[in-house]
Amino acid sequence: MILLKDPARPTPEFSSTPRHIAMVMDGNGRWANKRGLTRTEGHRAGEQALLEAVAGASEAGVENLTAYAFSTENWKRSTEEVRFLMGYNKEVLRRQRDLLMEWNVKIRWAGAVRKLWPSVVNELRAAEELTKNNTGLVLTMAVNYGGRQEIVDAVNKSLDTKVSRQIITEKLIQKNLYVPELPDVDMFLRSSGELRTSNFMLWQSSYAEMIFMDVLWPDFTRESMWEAITEFNRRQRRFGQASDAPLN
Repeated sequence: MILLKDPARPTPEFSSTPRHIAMVMDGNGRWANKRGLTRTEGHRAGEQALLEAVAGASEAGVENLTAYAFSTENWKRSTEEVRFLMGYNKEVLRRQRDLLMEWNVKIRWAGAVRKLWPSVVNELRAAEELTKNNTGLVLTMAVNYGGRQEIVDAVNKSLDTKVSRQIITEKLIQKNLYVPELPDVDMFLRSSGELRTSNFMLWQSSYAEMIFMDVLWPDFTRESMWEAITEFNRRQRRFGQASDAPLN
């Protein structure tokens, strides 16, 4: 069993902790292929890595962790893999929500309802309801999520108003995102060594620090999360500002 606070794995001290981490959990298939296993076995192995990431982020004081669990592009995969992932996302929530309750984690869902299996929607909603009063880390599961589609949906929702000639502003789009209360992403984290955002949190990540780790997702641990946060602390965040720093 994974412990939230493991005395054998003390949490480092960080000068700064990202308020919101967006996490692309990549590399399950390659991890499985290296071991002569199927892609679905790789996805199964990634479940413990998610718990490790949640534990590491929570111990470090991160407030929001958004995990890319199933993208709108994943529908293009084989029927067998899509069927597995739909059932698997549902099963993981059911298996782990009691443990996440014990960890005081609040679960949210970001994504589109269309095409998503009703049983998966019900499981996501049940997890939200069960954990709604928790006060610890907010774990947002991005299921049937696409960054471009979220922006399109937010704009259409902004236009669907009784106010005539509604002016579309950043504030209005933000209000109509899937989870509008999520703060901007501070740290965008991707495992597996790939250097892409893959249509994840495009609006929210405009000033995120991009951190790409050369570790396949099933091998990701809380120490991997702490390593990423350490790298985040090395970055100088200017948000468009600049200052003179002459070279000697």
